Amino acid sequence: MYWRPVFHILEDAIGECWLLNARHMHNVPGRKTDAADAAWIAELVEYGLVRPSFVPPQPIRQLRDLTRYRKAQIEERTREVQRLDKVLQDAGIKLSSVSSSILTVSGRAILEAMIAGTTNPEVLSELARGRLRAKIPALREALNGFFTGHHGLIIGEILAKLDYLDEAIDRLSTEIDRVIAPFEAKVDLLDTIPGVDRRMAECLLAEIGPDMSVFPTAGHLASWAGRCPGQHESAGRSKGGKTRKGSK
Repeated sequence: MYWRPVFHILEDAIGECWLLNARHMHNVPGRKTDAADAAWIAELVEYGLVRPSFVPPQPIRQLRDLTRYRKAQIEERTREVQRLDKVLQDAGIKLSSVSSSILTVSGRAILEAMIAGTTNPEVLSELARGRLRAKIPALREALNGFFTGHHGLIIGEILAKLDYLDEAIDRLSTEIDRVIAPFEAKVDLLDTIPGVDRRMAECLLAEIGPDMSVFPTAGHLASWAGRCPGQHESAGRSKGGKTRKGSK
């Protein structure tokens, strides 16, 4: 992260700014003091022995920050849902074994009633709505546990955090829609790829940018993403090659 503030300052001051991969420079022997290192890097650039790393333009970098942070909040929400089920299992409540999701309208109503102090399975099961009402006998058995105020406190905090995360994800999605508006046509094009939905298309655009000319070929893009196996061959014999670790 330490290169970013320096890059931002130089980018505003001189326009075109290169970010170099330190590993590329280590492959070329040279002196290693700060002053000599700076001169050595300049000489490597002058002779074309290094090439700049891919850094998308600032609007795309801002979009990348938003999509990555939204992804982190979505992952955090998933962890909280798992934590919620863990607390229920600890209390002997098997709601996830009957309902497809703990946080459906019915599940949320049942959880809020339990937090309020209702523990009677007969009363709780009557809060089921829609298709879950067909499973009321199984629901009664699933809700017959030893739910205490201790569990209620923790579940109340988890539900409050889930509400906050839902609101945060919605706010981030709204901002992403605003920032990505100039590239809407490219998002729609990415959305036509099988297996790529709107959200994935936004992440792809944020990671690789809208300008594919920075990658000479599709193979270069795959290599940059760490999807290509390495190649180590000598005297006609392949010695194997691991896939490079790319960005998540």
